[in-house]
Amino acid sequence: MAQEQNNNAGNTEQGEVRKVVEVRPPVLECDVVRFQNNKEKWVAFVGLLDGRPYEIFTGLQDDDEGIVLPKTVTRGKILKQVNSDGSKRYDFQFENKRGYKTTVEGLSEKFNPEYWNYAKLISGVLRYGMPIEHVIKLVSSLELRDESINTWKIGVERALKKYATGPIDTPELNDETANVRQAGEAED
Repeated sequence: MAQEQNNNAGNTEQGEVRKVVEVRPPVLECDVVRFQNNKEKWVAFVGLLDGRPYEIFTGLQDDDEGIVLPKTVTRGKILKQVNSDGSKRYDFQFENKRGYKTTVEGLSEKFNPEYWNYAKLISGVLRYGMPIEHVIKLVSSLELRDESINTWKIGVERALKKYATGPIDTPELNDETANVRQAGEAED
């Protein structure tokens, strides 16, 4: 059973206390959010605990080294696996149109290490209950070196935006010329 701890870091704007789950459950429900980063197609896997973002993974959608998913996949599960050598990996599992479970193994191995490290940081903030609006502002405020990771950052903001219940005021999300589009807006 997951270890839970209540503390002030999990307070919400309304004063209710969110529970902090420090030990990740072995399986989390997951939303799949697609976006573009400099004309490359990317996918974000947003792991949910009690319907609230708990972690996020992002990676390229491609046939060679990235992640290949049918366009119809919008939900699934993130499975935490422990390998025989004690190392950990994360897999994504979804049900296809025929009802069969399909597993994409090694999400953690398919990502650029720099993006992976930033995603781990964002996941840590989510895990400890920071309100989504504040997480988005935090991500928005990151000053990153190159254009590619900056547009990736905007994609992460957009992936998390759907979970926000309050107003979000970041220049990137308000900029109509942003180089990142959600999948529904993507040009083919």
